[in-house]
Amino acid sequence: MHKDITTSRATVDKRAVLQQLYDFLPVSAVLHEAEDTRPYECDGLSAYRQLPWIVVLPETVDQVQRVLSFCHSQHLPVVARGAGTGLSAGALPHEEGILLSLARFNKIIDIDTDNRCATVQPGVRNLAISEAAAPYGLFYAPDPSSQIACTIGGNVAENSGGVHCLKYGLTTHNLLQLKIITLEGEALTIGSPGLDAPGYDLLALMTGSEGLLGVIVEVTVKLLPRPEHTQVILAAYDNVESAGTAVAAVIAAGLIPAGLEMMDNPAIRAAEAYAHASYPTDAAAILLCELDGTAAEVDSQSVQIQELFKQSGAVDVRVAEDEAQRQRFWAGRKAAFPAVGRLSPDYYCMDGTIPRKRLAEVLKQIGELSAEYGLPVANVFHAGDGNLHPLILYDANKPGELERTEEFGGRILELCVAVGGTITGEHGVGVEKIDQMCVQFNATELAQFHRIKAAFDNEGLLNPGKAIPTLHRCAEFGAMHVHHGKLSHPELDRF
Repeated sequence: MHKDITTSRATVDKRAVLQQLYDFLPVSAVLHEAEDTRPYECDGLSAYRQLPWIVVLPETVDQVQRVLSFCHSQHLPVVARGAGTGLSAGALPHEEGILLSLARFNKIIDIDTDNRCATVQPGVRNLAISEAAAPYGLFYAPDPSSQIACTIGGNVAENSGGVHCLKYGLTTHNLLQLKIITLEGEALTIGSPGLDAPGYDLLALMTGSEGLLGVIVEVTVKLLPRPEHTQVILAAYDNVESAGTAVAAVIAAGLIPAGLEMMDNPAIRAAEAYAHASYPTDAAAILLCELDGTAAEVDSQSVQIQELFKQSGAVDVRVAEDEAQRQRFWAGRKAAFPAVGRLSPDYYCMDGTIPRKRLAEVLKQIGELSAEYGLPVANVFHAGDGNLHPLILYDANKPGELERTEEFGGRILELCVAVGGTITGEHGVGVEKIDQMCVQFNATELAQFHRIKAAFDNEGLLNPGKAIPTLHRCAEFGAMHVHHGKLSHPELDRF
């Protein structure tokens, strides 16, 4: 079972559009038959699907410019797509628009060791950057769980994080420069290879903009020296709340680990059966804490961390004995999402962020919601920065269960907002969370988002219907009253 997303617009002469695309693209770069476009009908959130109208696979910047310029002149919607690993339906195709795949933009252009940066095309896999930099003793820090497959262009579009984002930051903290193409086909360079650039910080604006403002064709990222020493500590707890309290205690002590991850019992058991990571399967929750730096620094922090874990109620504390065990500990965490897929016919991966001090409270309330909806939840997330990833287990073959799961997920996101957090940490809004945007932001704020969108794309053709809701949608959702009781705004009414 899935949701087919459709939109309503005047019928366009597909044959005429194809003929004009063939004027500047090879036939092999244009897909339009159902069997050819089917692989592009969804991203990682497969509950939402829409068969693309036309898919194009350009290989050069000039071709991208011509595609966008053509779409602008013909008033055709355009959806940019990377590897399709996103989890918010952000790359969902438009039924009468062009799906612009950047898959063939997969070259590493330059590894600049003197300036510790790499310039790559948007279709380069996240992990491939670190692999290319490894011979020089360097690496690229943001490491989403899907880093073996996800692309850097998609990481920029969603502002992805990963295990090491606690210490090293999200994608936005590791970017230097972007080259983008506007809807009109104009090439823009945003940012600079230096550590700062003049003018407004448009680099931050573009990061996390979900393909609504422009199409990325080149990315320059920071590279960091590989740390001298690394150590991983595993702490097991007999209740989830204690593990959440331990996370807050570590940060309160002034310690910033390279990574601080949490998994609850369902996730632990699934990951252990899948990856054989030597996890304690009887634990209610485990924390994985990675420390890196000089040997002396790591040894000192390790003693402090272990003591904090014990004080917070850890029933077992283990330190990886060697590199092989460290890799096993992380292999289980990295495999947690696919591993949980063995527990249920389907699962729905949520993404919200909360203040760390509210972790224990929120996890308890998620457990209560799980009981209310009768749907199990496996929790695995970036605990150190409060980025939650509850995995709601369900069966889409049961009538109404997907809808109930989505309602449950929406309540988790609204809980995140209620405790001072946000509805997304790294997966983006896309289609999935667009209603909860009405809870997160008031009418004035949403109007400003639409003004920014209009400055780059006045006709609303880039990834339409995603990320930013209209006032009408928010009024229907019934959430605008959360912010100052406002149900209308003259500026927003235009959108």
